[in-house]
Amino acid sequence: MAGLSIWHVLIFAIVVLLLFGTSKLKNLGKDVGGAIKDFKKSVRDEEAETLALKEPRTIDAQVKQPDHSLKS
Repeated sequence: MAGLSIWHVLIFAIVVLLLFGTSKLKNLGKDVGGAIKDFKKSVRDEEAETLALKEPRTIDAQVKQPDHSLKS
């Protein structure tokens, strides 16, 4: 068999844990999660900006004129 079996994956995971330790892996997970979160936020903001630019802008034709009549 040329593929990876479950035993290969488990042995690899144990070796990685022994080499790096759980604290470094935990920090790495937090860093990767934060990077993904920031990436998603920037994509969402860019999409909102693009939609705002594509919307037709209408200018209100009615301009309020000040009332010059004297009210007593």
